[in-house]
Amino acid sequence: MGRWYTRPMVFVADVETALAFYVDGMGFAEAWSFRDDGGRKFVAQVDRDDAEIILSSQWPEKRGKAMLFIELIAEDWNGLPERLTERGVAFTWGWWGYRTLIVADPDGNELYFPDPSDPGSQRDV
Repeated sequence: MGRWYTRPMVFVADVETALAFYVDGMGFAEAWSFRDDGGRKFVAQVDRDDAEIILSSQWPEKRGKAMLFIELIAEDWNGLPERLTERGVAFTWGWWGYRTLIVADPDGNELYFPDPSDPGSQRDV
């Protein structure tokens, strides 16, 4: 059986603005980007550990509709609120089967971080 590999595509109004949020605010690194004939970035990828996200300003009608579910180990999750606060990134608390920290990017795309210690996160495989 082969390996399945996926990278979510998140639609944004401006790739440079999105890059600033994901790199400076969320701690990702820019992996690559493409520019249009005018020199403006219209698609880029950000990476952090095993997470890769493609940011695209193509198809503006899809902007702000993404929801990404990002699982962290307990140690990383426990420190996440403090790290986000230090970087000036707003977040809210929610529930999606378990306690969840939610971050919205500048376009309204949402990143859901489930609490790995919440009993709701125990699931059958």
